[in-house]
Amino acid sequence: MSDSTMFESKPGFKRGGKRNEVPDMGRLFDRTPPHHIDAERSLIGSILLDPAVLNDVVELIPNGEMFYQESHGTIYQTLVETYEAHQTGDLVQLTESLRAKGVFDQVGGAEYLMELAEAVPSAANAVYYAKRIADSARLRKLIDAAGQILYDAYHQGGGGVDAAKGVIDLAEKRIFDIASEDVNAEPETLRELLLAEMERIEQADGKSVSGISTGFTDLDEMLSGLQAEEMLILAARPSMGKTAIALNIAEQIAFGGATPWAPRQINNPVAVGVFSLEMARGSLVQRLLSARSGVDSNQLRTGRVSDSEWDKLHRASADLAEAPIFIDDTPGMTVLTMRAKARRMKQRHNIGCIVIDYLQLLSSPSSARESRQAEVGEISRSVKSLARELKVPVICLAQLNRGAEQREGNRPKMSDLRESGSIEQDADVVMLLHRESYYHRGEPAWDPTSPEFDEDNREKLNLTELIIAKQRNGPTGTVKLTWDPSTVRFKTHDGMHSGGSYGFAKEMEGGSYGFDGPDFDPAPAAAPSFDEPPAPAKHTFAPGKKTGPEADFRDGSGNDVSFDDEELPPF
Repeated sequence: MSDSTMFESKPGFKRGGKRNEVPDMGRLFDRTPPHHIDAERSLIGSILLDPAVLNDVVELIPNGEMFYQESHGTIYQTLVETYEAHQTGDLVQLTESLRAKGVFDQVGGAEYLMELAEAVPSAANAVYYAKRIADSARLRKLIDAAGQILYDAYHQGGGGVDAAKGVIDLAEKRIFDIASEDVNAEPETLRELLLAEMERIEQADGKSVSGISTGFTDLDEMLSGLQAEEMLILAARPSMGKTAIALNIAEQIAFGGATPWAPRQINNPVAVGVFSLEMARGSLVQRLLSARSGVDSNQLRTGRVSDSEWDKLHRASADLAEAPIFIDDTPGMTVLTMRAKARRMKQRHNIGCIVIDYLQLLSSPSSARESRQAEVGEISRSVKSLARELKVPVICLAQLNRGAEQREGNRPKMSDLRESGSIEQDADVVMLLHRESYYHRGEPAWDPTSPEFDEDNREKLNLTELIIAKQRNGPTGTVKLTWDPSTVRFKTHDGMHSGGSYGFAKEMEGGSYGFDGPDFDPAPAAAPSFDEPPAPAKHTFAPGKKTGPEADFRDGSGNDVSFDDEELPPF
């Protein structure tokens, strides 16, 4: 028998018809859906014996829809409503409420209610009964979702080349919605939370970085590192360098907070998951190679590489082959697909940080009929929820609108975030990338090759400010960086990578003050090892010594002619 004949011959399934005519999976497979009538009877009996147990079970079963037997659901819902109104729910009040609703006889009348009241000797096991009922209800929801997925798959044959993708997106949403209903997490006492916080403070022991080091000392000092469960927005106008700095941070995180030009400061490598919705993975790899080797990215694109530069590329490639960075460049990804992929990365590779490039390129199938602002708001909340679920920091790149270009000074503000104000509300940290020279491109006073070049602008050509516009648990302020366009890398301003004075100003409690960082003497650390290292890169060279390039080609010298971040052609 063919599949189509099987489905047509089974009761509960019609081919064609309206969209809401989905298969009854129980009838389709001649099986009764999961249920536990005895647990339903016992739970209602427990509540009639001691209405106060509702406080313990209502979180597991918020309404009567989770009961398999309809009459039990009606009785339970009435008990919940009566208890909320009167803080009691004995048999007398239950009877009165059922009569007022006109359903007293439908649920079995006085005789059945007395039978339920005598179903259990005590209310001690009420929570156990509730868990059994809730588990059966979730299984039935999964079966219903499977039926809807089956129906969608059979009725999308003429939906075009992306029909399967649409069905998969909806399937993921249905399953995720069911998974999100799990409310079994118990609240922690303040005593437990205090003990954990005191232990964290003791372990910090005066260290400026309590989270994951970004490799930028000034930024780490401002944020105390990237904190677990936080959503960080990194926003800028197009071609300002969002992708470049995000890759720099991802690379340095994967090497334990170490920059290529300095000894490794922290022997704590962290696996990073990168979701690139804008650029192909080949382009990202090209940028990583250029940034780590110090070889001009334009030379990598054209293949005009000298022997000495090949040596640098070999060392950089050997280094990067050891880095636990996992890149997914699936275009047109939905937020549900991204979340599913992130969970797999967490399970398989134990990623400790996620980078999304960029937020507004994600889509949400559930908001297809809503405004773009509402859709971006839902995406933002979903990404924040992912950070909480996986307990990792999530760095989301985002586009700014043209507001900054229309105001004096061109400095961006949080209100410039494109398409949704909910992004700044959901974010724990909002960072705005600003480079003044970006707004003066083509002006003779900012062109070093022009006789009208203003020497006062030389230092500003590649000076970049990372404005911490919002930090939920810390100060705001500005971190100064230097943009090296030839190698697509940002560096701490003035080349200060350890010790000395930090190049940023803090703002706290309405005021601002200069901040001098502590002297820092980094200790060399062994190369990291991983339980599940990524597959080695295919190359024909010997890996050699795992060290970064020498500092002498990290002095910021070289080509001052800036090309834009997003304008680099594919690898």
